[in-house]
Amino acid sequence: MGLKLSILDQSVIAENETAFDAFNHTIELAQRAEELGYQRLWVSEHHNAEKLAGSVPEVLIAHLLAKTKQIRIGSGGVMLQHYSPYKVAETFNVLASLSPGRVDLGLGKAPGGLPLSTKALQQDFDGNPKELWEKLVDLKKFISDTLEPYDPFYGLKAEPVPPTPPELFLLGASASSAKLAGELGYSFVFAQFINSEERILNEAFDEFSHLQKRKKLQPLSFILALSVIVADTEEEAKELVANSKIVKVHLKSGKTVTVGSVEQAELFAKQANESYQLEIQEANILYGSKETVREKLLHLQNIYDLEEVIVVTPVQNFEKRLKSYVLLSEAFSEISVPVK
Repeated sequence: MGLKLSILDQSVIAENETAFDAFNHTIELAQRAEELGYQRLWVSEHHNAEKLAGSVPEVLIAHLLAKTKQIRIGSGGVMLQHYSPYKVAETFNVLASLSPGRVDLGLGKAPGGLPLSTKALQQDFDGNPKELWEKLVDLKKFISDTLEPYDPFYGLKAEPVPPTPPELFLLGASASSAKLAGELGYSFVFAQFINSEERILNEAFDEFSHLQKRKKLQPLSFILALSVIVADTEEEAKELVANSKIVKVHLKSGKTVTVGSVEQAELFAKQANESYQLEIQEANILYGSKETVREKLLHLQNIYDLEEVIVVTPVQNFEKRLKSYVLLSEAFSEISVPVK
């Protein structure tokens, strides 16, 4: 069984670049990914993030769909806790009507930012906001147009209803997220680049697989999202990985959040107004030459019976980031495609 390759792009604003530059890199990456045969390209949602330009993925998705012809384009993901499921369904139904059969709706459980941006996004919520699982249920019904007579919004449609609805995914990094996806009938993407603990990944895979067998629903996908860097040599790849860290903020309330720097972690705790502990870890990046990375990915494919992986390449320099994706494609293809 072949392994499908997909991309998660975060529209990184590198040193001495602007958001305009970052978005143009994302456009070029989508076009090159299409040429290289990647299955899909997703864009992320981050708020008040100085070095990440993608705060509104649905706008960027529309632009990318217009700039490409075949590759699937989607969100990795829309942070549903901030939004009305009905409005999200309308937005993605418009996208799916503009580009039938090419739109993915990936949904994230995280806030996508620090507590202050979450407060700003949710300032108009009433005193009894719906739980996330309730929003996921409502959203799926709006997307599939399957509201029941007992639903309070029965008779309402998320117009326009596209010929092919967006494909639905839930993103997460825990067994509980995998269970939620399986229970609600969403394909699941495990963010290994956020949570690299093998025990948690195994629990998530087992939970999702068990629910699939028990429920006997339509086939749903279990996909791994990984940090991957490919270079011409092992030494060059190791240099690109050097000093890559992730920082976990353990709040007194019991919540744990993963961020990209100590400064972000301290700011998160300050805005949350909680005492905290920091945990600094080496970033979990799969790296090496084409041959090395291919072998590692095929090993993961065999363990988790994967049909697809979604790759994020945490390299600031766009040319090196693009080359990594070209080399990764070559690793799984007999045809070499030159870097432009």
